[in-house]
Amino acid sequence: MFTKILSIATEVPKIKITQLEVINTIKKIFSKKYLQKIEKMIPVYKNSGVKQRFGCVPMDWHFKYRGWKERNSTFIKNATQLVENAIVKCLEKKSIKIKDIDAIVSVSSTGIATPTIDALIVEKFSMSRYIKRLPIFGLGCAGGVLGLARAADLAKSMPGKKVLFFDVEVCSVNFQSNDFSKKNIIASALFGDGAAAAVLSTEGEGINIENTAEYTWKSSLDIMGWEIIDSGLGVIFSKNIPKLIKKDFRKITNTFLKNNNLELKNIKEFIPHPGGAKVLDALEEVYDLKNGKLNHSRQILKNYGNMSSATVLFILERAIDKFDNKKKGRYLMTALGPGFTSGFMNLKINNKI
Repeated sequence: MFTKILSIATEVPKIKITQLEVINTIKKIFSKKYLQKIEKMIPVYKNSGVKQRFGCVPMDWHFKYRGWKERNSTFIKNATQLVENAIVKCLEKKSIKIKDIDAIVSVSSTGIATPTIDALIVEKFSMSRYIKRLPIFGLGCAGGVLGLARAADLAKSMPGKKVLFFDVEVCSVNFQSNDFSKKNIIASALFGDGAAAAVLSTEGEGINIENTAEYTWKSSLDIMGWEIIDSGLGVIFSKNIPKLIKKDFRKITNTFLKNNNLELKNIKEFIPHPGGAKVLDALEEVYDLKNGKLNHSRQILKNYGNMSSATVLFILERAIDKFDNKKKGRYLMTALGPGFTSGFMNLKINNKI
């Protein structure tokens, strides 16, 4: 008995932000102190793989100091709206009624809400008073795969019931305009805002979630995450992420596949979370993929940026939209996040949903 993805939908804010706008904003913010250094940082933006992204706040929002309270309240307001829109789209695709949802699994790492966003959604949609809720915080970019895996586990434990999964990230509120570190600059070149929603069940027509797994590297807590500072959340990035992928990821992937009687040659399509262009380059090298094989991930990165946990569901949605009979088969979905942890999911797609 497999859990199936019955429907999937995505949502972004209305504000489109080009990479040129980001560059010009960074120059205005840091030019007085770091004019010469800024010019040396411009290649970071040009080589990021990002052409544009969408944000809940305009770039000039960062001209003024924003404290943690303001940033987080902006996160809650916008995250809730993005999720509402994504859920409506997701349910309407398959004419699923909100009253038929029996559980919610939610993922987010770019702000804190207590009660959590899923509780706000239960209230907004007047959902069942007996609904099961599982909010998950801190998975970062791995949250799309790992959160969906937890939702699949929950659906499998409730045969025939429907589980709503969503992830939402408002990365834009966390840019630190008083921090000229390379990690902060890299974050400003990559991250955008977005939300995704999916409905899962053991019954109905959909995409089979056949197997899931995760792997956490030893002594890797400092690779990726947040640093809590007075003005909010400061990004932690290691330059060694592509090196770790090249060194270990093929072996880890092979173990996951072998445990499920599969090999790389059995994978029809690859759905990796695009941490950035260098991460995708590393994955192509590790998997010996021909140019264009990771096109879905590159296109989402180009047009939406890295939306942390939500990104991989945007990629899956794109792969489904481009699906035809020649692409029937197994899809490997992967993502990397704080821990340092990788999530794996083997999907079988025989029909467009």
